[in-house]
Amino acid sequence: MPASAQDCPRGDLDERFCDADGDLIADIPTDESMLIDPDTLVFAFTPVEDPAVYKSAWADFLVHLEEKTGKKVMFFPVQSNAAQIEAMRSGRLHIAGFNTGSNPLAVNCAGFRSFAIMAATDGSFGYEMEIITYPGSGIEKVEDIKGKQLAFTSPTSNSGFKAPSAILKADYDMIPDRDFEPVFSGKHDNSILGVANKDYMAASIANSVMHRMISREVVTEDQLVSLYQSQTFPTTGYGTVYNLKPELQEAIRDAFFSFEWEGTSLEEEFSKSNEGQFIPITYQEYWDVIRKIDAANGVSYACE
Repeated sequence: MPASAQDCPRGDLDERFCDADGDLIADIPTDESMLIDPDTLVFAFTPVEDPAVYKSAWADFLVHLEEKTGKKVMFFPVQSNAAQIEAMRSGRLHIAGFNTGSNPLAVNCAGFRSFAIMAATDGSFGYEMEIITYPGSGIEKVEDIKGKQLAFTSPTSNSGFKAPSAILKADYDMIPDRDFEPVFSGKHDNSILGVANKDYMAASIANSVMHRMISREVVTEDQLVSLYQSQTFPTTGYGTVYNLKPELQEAIRDAFFSFEWEGTSLEEEFSKSNEGQFIPITYQEYWDVIRKIDAANGVSYACE
């Protein structure tokens, strides 16, 4: 019986799902006919930068995932947050890293069960939203953006839209269209490159992406000026779709926490943002601040 036909608690979750244990994520179905056990597992990383870079970066981890699950694993290069959520909702995506802002929609609309984030070797984790400009732009403080253009990434991004929208409204009484012209670049690297190349006067971005781009010498520090830095937010959340067989979900979880980073392609890329391990998290606790930002912005988790 589909979850939508069941009389079960679900909170903000779509009617397809149940949440009997109250942890805010979809329960694994108890009806075996609803469980899936695909021969090939599909993995996607949040579309923040060049997908080709990340196909290579994740290569060693995906080999480890194949060994732990006994399954073939395919890297799926998604082009947008919306496409990634839809791929999981439609059953085409089984394992994913959803960006901070997309996590709540993925959880509530696509049945995403997050359990891990990346952290530094000392256990610290997260990133900050920064509003950046370029030297000589004439913008020296956040208030100077009034009457000018501010680049966001996408409406589902926390640091690329939702957090700056809430902060600009609450702390500076600045609202898009009324006080400045909002534009959408699509991805954080587009915004950062746009500011560095003076295509955008200012942009709100995730500084973890900026740090990796500086480390790869895609941009240089002297091309960018920081106007604002937020509190620390949780970074990309990793997990599985709700209806994989329980033992397969457990094998995938084990693959994340047993992965040895040293000398791997994952370490080579993510050490640039000071990350070196996966640590366990719960969506209920770690995404509390993000849900509050969403509530302040009037964000709906209903599937469209």
